Amino acid sequence: MSSNQTNNLENITKTKKIAILFFFLIFLLVLLIISVFNSTKKQRRLPSLETTKKELAVRGDIISSDNFKIASSKKLYKASIDTRFLNEDKKELFINLFSIYSDIPKAKIKKKVYDSLKHPGSLVLSYNIDSRSAKNLKELSYKLRRLDVFKAIKINGNKILQGLDIIESGEKRINSYQNSLTPVVGYIRKYESNNEKTRVTGIKGLESSYNAILNSSKDGILKGERDVLSYISFNKNSIIKNREDGASIVLNIPLKLQKTIEMQLDYYKEKFTADEIMVSIMESDTGKILSLATSNRFNPEDIKKEEIPYLKVNAVEYAFEPGSIIKPVALAMVLDKDRAKKNELLFAFNKGSKNSKGEFPRGRYKLGRYSIKDDHRFTKNYLTLDDVIVYSSNIGILQLVQRLSGEEFSDGMKSFGFTEKTGIDLTNEKTGYIPEVYKFKAGEDKQEDNVFKATVSYGQGMTSTFMQAIRAYSVFNNQGNMTTPKLVSHVLTSDNEKLFFNPQPTKRVISEKTAKTIKRMLIQTVKEGTGENAAVAGLEIGGKTGTAQIADKGRYQKKYISSFFGFANDKEHKYTIGVTVVNPSASGKYWYYLYASQSAVPVFKKVIESLVKLDYLKPQLDEHQ
Repeated sequence: MSSNQTNNLENITKTKKIAILFFFLIFLLVLLIISVFNSTKKQRRLPSLETTKKELAVRGDIISSDNFKIASSKKLYKASIDTRFLNEDKKELFINLFSIYSDIPKAKIKKKVYDSLKHPGSLVLSYNIDSRSAKNLKELSYKLRRLDVFKAIKINGNKILQGLDIIESGEKRINSYQNSLTPVVGYIRKYESNNEKTRVTGIKGLESSYNAILNSSKDGILKGERDVLSYISFNKNSIIKNREDGASIVLNIPLKLQKTIEMQLDYYKEKFTADEIMVSIMESDTGKILSLATSNRFNPEDIKKEEIPYLKVNAVEYAFEPGSIIKPVALAMVLDKDRAKKNELLFAFNKGSKNSKGEFPRGRYKLGRYSIKDDHRFTKNYLTLDDVIVYSSNIGILQLVQRLSGEEFSDGMKSFGFTEKTGIDLTNEKTGYIPEVYKFKAGEDKQEDNVFKATVSYGQGMTSTFMQAIRAYSVFNNQGNMTTPKLVSHVLTSDNEKLFFNPQPTKRVISEKTAKTIKRMLIQTVKEGTGENAAVAGLEIGGKTGTAQIADKGRYQKKYISSFFGFANDKEHKYTIGVTVVNPSASGKYWYYLYASQSAVPVFKKVIESLVKLDYLKPQLDEHQ
C-alpha cells in the first residue's frame, strides 16, 4: 500500500471518531436538556421555609366572690430525649442538670435513663412539667447542645442530631383548697384531644353545668418563616393569634364564709354521729346562694373509694320526706284562700285528764282507719292558728287543709315549687313527689277527710329536695314572692369582661298579707316554740322544725331526718337558711339528737352567729340588751 493510501485511511478513521464523539456529546446534551425539563415540570420537595407553632389554651377558673381561685387549670409540658443521641461520656452530666432544672429527684431520672439505655430510643422523662420548669428546661436544651451532651448519628444515611425536647402535653385541673365547696364545684375527667394533648371536661357540679363556658378556649397560633435555628422570624406575612383561655365563672359564694360553715358541719357531724349535714344560705330577695355546704366532701384531685357516695350534690339530688317544715306551707295555702279566720280555735282532740303539769294527753285524731297523733302535750283543749305552727300540731294542720279542694291543695303545693326543679345552676336536680291530684280529691263528694291531704300537710307521703325547701321558705321572707337560687354571679372572659346572666323573674306565690302572717308565726316559733334555741339577740329570726323517718323501697327505716328551715334578718339583709341532718345518732347514742330541736336548730344558730361574726348580719341591740 502506498503512502497516499495509508494517509487517506487514517484521515477517514479520524473523521469517524470525531463524528462519533460529536454525536455522543449531542446525545448527552439532549439527555441533560430532557432532565432539566423534567425537573422543572416535576414538583420539587424542598424543605419548607415556613413553620407553625400552636400555644395551648386552658380551661377557665372557678372563682369565689371574695376572689379566691377554687378551681383552675395549668399547662403541662412533656420532656423527652432519644437516648441514641446521648453522649455516653456525658450522661451523668445530663442527669444532674435535668434534675436541677426540673426539680425531679436525680435517682428517678437516673433510673429512667439507664433503663432506656438497655434498649436505646425515645424516652419520656416527664409528662408533668409546669410552665416555669418548661421555660428553664428549654434554656437547658440549648446549653446541652453547646456542651456536646448529645451527638449526631446517621439514620438512613442522613446525619441527625436530637437533643432535649420540651413540648406542651396538655392541662391539669388544680383545686387549690382541696375539698372546699365540694361536691358543688364537682370534678372533671381527662381525655386525649385530636392533637394528642391531655384536656379535661366537667362531669359533676359546676364543672359540668358550666362546662361549655369553662372550655370556651382557642389555642394560639404562630406562623411565619423560620431562621437557621428553626425559630420563627416575624415579618408582615406572619400570622399571630394569641391564645384565648376558657372563660371563668365567679360565684356568689365567698370562700371565707363557706369554709367557716364547713368546719362547723364537720364538728356537728361527729357530735351527732350523723350520715350527713347540709346547710344553705340564700339572699331571700335575689336568690343568690352565699353558702351551700355539706359535711360530706372530697378532694377532686384525689377521690378515694369510700368518698364515691359524696360525689352527688345531695342538696338537689336527694329527695326525702321533709316532715313538719311543710306545715307553714300548708297553712299559707289555707290562709291565702281565706279558709281560716284569724281568731278561730281548733279542737286538739286531747281527751282525758290533765297530769300533774296541767297537760292533757297527746291528741289523737281518727282519720279513716288511721289514728293521727300529736307529739306535743297541750294545756288546753283548743288550739289557735299560731299554736298549730309554734307547737307543730299534726291534728291542727290536717283539719285546716281539709277546707281546700283536692285541686286547690295540689296546685298550692306546686306553686310553692314542689315537684319542679328550682332552676339552680347544677345538673341532675330531682323534682320530688306529691300524690296525683285525683288522690287529693278522694272523698270530696261525701265531704270526708282526705288522708293524702292530711299526711302531706305535715310532710309525709311526699318528698322534697333540700333546695326546694329553701326556695319555698324564701317566700315567707320575701313578701310572698319566690326567686330562683343561683350559685354563679357572672362570667369573666379571658379579656376580663364581665358577662351577667339575665335575672330570673320573681314569682308571686301567696299574697303579701299571708306571707306576713306566716312570717310572724315563724318568729313566734323561735321565741317560744320548737325553734327557741335558734334565737340570737338583735336579729329577726324565724323558722320551723321538722323530723321525719327515712323511707327506703316503700318501707320506713329506723332512721330519721331532722331539719330546721327559716330566715335571719337585720335592717339591711334578708337570708333564707336551711339545715338538714341526715340520720343523727346513727351510732345509736344520744337518741334526743333525732329531734330537730336538738340537732338542726343548734346548727342553724351557729350559722347565724357566723354570719354576724363575718359582718353579713348586724344585730341591733337596744340599751337593755
